[in-house]
Parts: sequence; structure tokens; C-alpha cells
Amino acid sequence: VAGLGNYGLRGTRHSVGMAVLDRLAWQLAVAEGWRADRRCCADVAMAAAHGLELVLLKPRRFMNLNGLSVASAAEIYNLRPEDIYLVHDDLDKALGKVAIKLGGSARGHNGVRSCISALHSNEMTRLRVGIGRP
Repeated sequence: VAGLGNYGLRGTRHSVGMAVLDRLAWQLAVAEGWRADRRCCADVAMAAAHGLELVLLKPRRFMNLNGLSVASAAEIYNLRPEDIYLVHDDLDKALGKVAIKLGGSARGHNGVRSCISALHSNEMTRLRVGIGRP
């Protein structure tokens, strides 16, 4: 599960994917388990939920390069694109509204575009979190 955003700009609506990952880590009782993984240039925490082992990932790159971290982690943890969930902001959704999207285009989102390019696939599931338009 990758929370897309701009690592240096935490707390902004554009980095809501990382905030969702922080909350998920807290709910799964692994919030203290984040560690910097230089191999994929990301903060990583391992968790278990409903019989699944999860790799939680917060790239330490700008949004348009998040895919490099996601692709590196996929290789390290032997994950296929269809195993990956991207959590990212969506300007076209009202603040706080969420939707799940299975595959498809990036719809103008630079972080998703970066992931599609780096993974050579658009098969990732996406949790789109509405941030509204300014």
C-alpha cells in the first residue's frame, strides 16, 4: 500500500496519501515501525491485516517521482502491479470523499503517471481521496 505525496510537504492536501498511510499504520498498531529503506527511497512499515502481510510505503521523493520508489519496493518485496494499492489525492472529488479505481489511466495525476511508467503497468488498484478544488 503506497501513500503518494510530496515527502517534504506533509500536511498538505496534495500529500493526503501519506496521511492515510500514517492513519492506517496507527490502526494496525505499527505506527512506531516506520523505518527509512534506502533501497527504495521510502519509509516502510510492515503490517498484518485479515491474514495478509502488508508493506506500507511512503516514498521519500516528490510526487512526480513516486513511481521510482514504488517500483523499487515492488522488486524488493516481489510484488506484481496488481498486488499494489496506491492511495492518492483527487482534485475532482469533494473533500473527504473516496473512491476505488481498478487500473486505467492516471487521469492527469503525476504520482499515478509515475507509478504506471515505472511499473510498466496500469493494473494497480487506487484509493482516490477527494481534496476538492481550491
